[in-house]
Amino acid sequence: MKRKVAIFGAGGQLGVELKREFAERGFQVTAWDRVNVDITNAPAVETAIGGLAPELVVNAAAYNQVDVAETEPTAAFAVNALAVRNLALACRQADARLIHFSTDYVFDGRTTRPYVETDPTHPLGAYAVSKLAGELYAQAYLENPLVIRTSGVFGPGGLQTARGNFIELMLRLAREGKPIRVVEDHVASPTYAPALAKCTADLAENNAAGLYHAGGGTPISWYDYAKIIFRTAGLMPELRPTSEREYRTAARRPRYSALSNAKMDAAGIKPMPALDTAIRSYLGLRSRMVNL
Repeated sequence: MKRKVAIFGAGGQLGVELKREFAERGFQVTAWDRVNVDITNAPAVETAIGGLAPELVVNAAAYNQVDVAETEPTAAFAVNALAVRNLALACRQADARLIHFSTDYVFDGRTTRPYVETDPTHPLGAYAVSKLAGELYAQAYLENPLVIRTSGVFGPGGLQTARGNFIELMLRLAREGKPIRVVEDHVASPTYAPALAKCTADLAENNAAGLYHAGGGTPISWYDYAKIIFRTAGLMPELRPTSEREYRTAARRPRYSALSNAKMDAAGIKPMPALDTAIRSYLGLRSRMVNL
């Protein structure tokens, strides 16, 4: 009998990769997006999970409009925190393991080296607070949840989602032919969705529990990230560095939020690909999808 996995947030760029990865490993995959099951609706979540009786429940659903969350914190908290409580309670009732994704934004960015799982958290805005609360709800209601923090996810599924990803934004701006300004004083570890899905499935099959960081493995400024994108795509737009001081946003963001994968590496999980390799893979898949 196939092992059952339920995936929420299946329409996002991580969700589509999770569906493919678990299916390729022989799991019976049942996937829902927001239209099918609203995870903020506790009875709906309980019915979905209880009716399926899965071994694993993977939550890739999230409210990720970081700046908008400053004006609608209740909406962010409903999806990123209270909905995780719904999932955790339903998993406890069904005796299912929960895998939940969180973010590098739970940190304040005051360090100068990649964050490890034992570093203290200090969220800087409504979105970040809601994501940290989601972690705590998972840990409060379940004995062995797997919480995976990641950073700047990008994947081919971004072509079908309304908000896309950073690569799609850069390519769109390049087509417009205007100067492009990108912050050079904020550092993260951009993460390739197909690689993250593989790491997630590896951790699941190893029965990993607790908190793990799974970032792209390359601490890099968003400006330098943009340079790699354009170089790999063979584009030469006018790219200018800017700073947090010059480019203000509604939400405060951590200046340095790269994640260390040392714990994941120690668990024997295959390392993330180098960022330039991931970008080449992304652009190759993108080209095939666009030309279909």
